[in-house]
Amino acid sequence: MSRKQKRLAVIIGALGVLALAVALVLVAFGQDIRYFRTPADLTAADMTSGARFRLGGLVEKGTVVRGAGTQVQFSVTDTIKSVKVIYDGILPDLFREEQGVVTEGRFRPDGTFVADSVLAKHDENYMPKDVADSLKAKGVWQGN
Repeated sequence: MSRKQKRLAVIIGALGVLALAVALVLVAFGQDIRYFRTPADLTAADMTSGARFRLGGLVEKGTVVRGAGTQVQFSVTDTIKSVKVIYDGILPDLFREEQGVVTEGRFRPDGTFVADSVLAKHDENYMPKDVADSLKAKGVWQGN
């Protein structure tokens, strides 16, 4: 092999390794994407897809029902539509009715959202940006 051919082989090998690394990163990111939705944004396809979602909105007043152990049922609303949520775990201390919340999980076939994590706002001036933007766009939240 001449010096030129060796250099070309090294360059082609390096490009191949780089392409493989980029492909692996893209596959990893694609599997970890969580699509954010408010209840009014949900479609029938979203509810039957089995994909993981971040569901955000306000905890609907009068819907928090504590079950056995750490199981809690509540509804998330954007004042247009509501979605029933079931969560089994310890809720954040600041979780309460009519406060901003983001839940992450999947839909069951019956349309109930089963959350495996719940995030609540942490002070009087904060709501998750995605939730606030979506609620402001619908004209149902007038926060900062």
